[in-house]
Amino acid sequence: MFSSSGGKSTVTDAPDFDPSADAEALYSAMKGIGSDKEAILDLVTSRSNAQRQEVIAAYKSNFGKDLIDDLKYELTGKFERLIVSLMRTPAYHDAKEIHDAVKGAGTNERCLIEVMASRTNQQMHDMVAAYKDAYGSDIEEDIIADTSGHFKKMLIVLLQGTRDESGVVDADLVEQDAQDLYAAGEEQWGTDEAKFIMILGNRSVTHLRMVFDAYEKIAEVSIEDSIKSELSGDFERLMLAVVQCIRSVPMFYAKRLYKSMKGLGTADNTLIRIMISRSEIDMLDIRECFRLRYETSLYNMIKDDTSGDYKRTLLNLCGGDDDLAGEFFPEAAQIAYKMWELSAMTKVQLRPTLRPAASFDPAADAQALRKAMKGFGTDEDAIIDIVAQRSNTQRQEIRQTFKSLLGRDLMKDLKSELSKNLERLIIGLMLTPAEFDAKMMRKAMEVQLFFGCFAASRIRVGMVDLVTAATKDYYHAYKKSLEEAIQSDTSGHFCRILVSLVQGAREEGPADVERADADAQELADACNAESDDMEMKFMSILCTRSFPHLRRVFQEFVRCTNKDIEQIVKKEMSGDVKNAFYAIVRSVKNQPSYFADRLYKAMKGLGTDDRALIRIMVSRCEVDLFNIRKEFKETHDVSLHEFIQVETMIVSRSARLLTLLFGVFGFSSHLCVSVEFFFVLFFFVSWPLS
Repeated sequence: MFSSSGGKSTVTDAPDFDPSADAEALYSAMKGIGSDKEAILDLVTSRSNAQRQEVIAAYKSNFGKDLIDDLKYELTGKFERLIVSLMRTPAYHDAKEIHDAVKGAGTNERCLIEVMASRTNQQMHDMVAAYKDAYGSDIEEDIIADTSGHFKKMLIVLLQGTRDESGVVDADLVEQDAQDLYAAGEEQWGTDEAKFIMILGNRSVTHLRMVFDAYEKIAEVSIEDSIKSELSGDFERLMLAVVQCIRSVPMFYAKRLYKSMKGLGTADNTLIRIMISRSEIDMLDIRECFRLRYETSLYNMIKDDTSGDYKRTLLNLCGGDDDLAGEFFPEAAQIAYKMWELSAMTKVQLRPTLRPAASFDPAADAQALRKAMKGFGTDEDAIIDIVAQRSNTQRQEIRQTFKSLLGRDLMKDLKSELSKNLERLIIGLMLTPAEFDAKMMRKAMEVQLFFGCFAASRIRVGMVDLVTAATKDYYHAYKKSLEEAIQSDTSGHFCRILVSLVQGAREEGPADVERADADAQELADACNAESDDMEMKFMSILCTRSFPHLRRVFQEFVRCTNKDIEQIVKKEMSGDVKNAFYAIVRSVKNQPSYFADRLYKAMKGLGTDDRALIRIMVSRCEVDLFNIRKEFKETHDVSLHEFIQVETMIVSRSARLLTLLFGVFGFSSHLCVSVEFFFVLFFFVSWPLS
């Protein structure tokens, strides 16, 4: 089904290798005052580990000195740690990582999980022997002494290195294991952890992949979601890592590398460990998985997150910039195919964070809002408490009651009493979804990307009526049809895409397998056509087919081309056309994940894209914000609530004074974020994930 690849490593045997000449070169680089660090890193990273061991032996034979001791003496900091680690054999490197994880103050559970979940049987056996030789103690005894519970039991099972590697799959046993896992978790009160340990710790990779597919059909949730709901703590993290490695070791490491570098600071030990351990195994696949998931190359992220000789060494191990090369690797194609398959199989229950208030009294709320805005000053807390804890339907009742009881327009009163982001957010919440979308589209005439986002998120099963309503409200509010507005403010293929989408004519219903195969082939053929023909063909399919159908189309597209539709859009298209198609593709695959990514980009870096933040929080809080929060946590390893706090520098409501001080002392306006604005946002994200 997929073509095979050549070497997947970035570090290979150097041709014309001469260990004595290398030993001489390293000795010269460290001789005298100072060291030629560039010569050291270039030589070490251009030799395989087996060749490095020959260099170590030649160095001792020629100079009577220990090369690793000399490197430790001459180098410092992270650069020294990286170079010295490269000089150890893989087994001794793993042994040292485990020893460091269990000895001293505390335990590095993340290191234990990463190493133990990803190693083959032979790598486990080699590590056990190396540990005994290096430290004179038994690795199993040290792990038992430093861990506990089911986490310890699973580590010991993995340590035995007894996973079935025969490649033989028994279909009956697949079904039995899937049923046993379901019975051990989802089907009963409590969890039979021993059953999870036995099956996930011993069955073959091929077998378990089939078990996971069978399990999803039985439970109607993925094995990952079941583990998250049934297990907890380090045991949960270990079992998830095992499942991720069963699915794809390169994708597992791509995620680990991303988390080691994102945000403030870098987890250098993790970065070093992975770059060393995978550079001679599957770094090319990891790079491609990294780009597939995070839309940037591993090379560029390392370059932006590290510095000096340490950076140059890591970049050598990385081997190249995928953004520049634009290559595709079969491993990534297989992962993309599986992603689309999982996307088609998974039944996602959309969960809002904002629900109708109990004991709702629109008259009382209308009176309370009037009181909050009457007289000198405004009680913003009272406004927030009401608006952010009522459903949109209830807010519309409050608007009507406010006018009936008081003869006043609530929206005008709110606009006159509030300001800046708090006003935008409160007014956005008080509009109907259709009014809000119409208003956002009006604003989007200046920021065209939103059109693609709107089209991707609204025009799908169950939301066509909302598109129609928004179109009508746009005409009512601005005396101009939305289609006319689009045609006057956009052009070319982007204009045609938007006009197609706002017709609200997307098909509904499940995938038509035969038609999906034909659509996939049409898209594949279009990739070899002229740019205009390609974009028109993509538009005819992406803008009209149902989401379930498109999932099947995109899955079959991988089979036809050995490439993922996301990569084609990013590589072959440009500008607003690319942005629009990309928004559709991402929404088809996993809409909550798409919005989680949009929220992250709205807040990361200097300043906050408050309009994007408001737009997403308002439009999704009664649809799927709970799902978005879950995806945000999984991808970025931090809760959306925490990220809002950190990225906006708002820690508590006492920060009101700090905000005023920023204004007094002339700090840039993007730092002067309204406390009340983010207090409203917290209503949407503060419920704990179950």
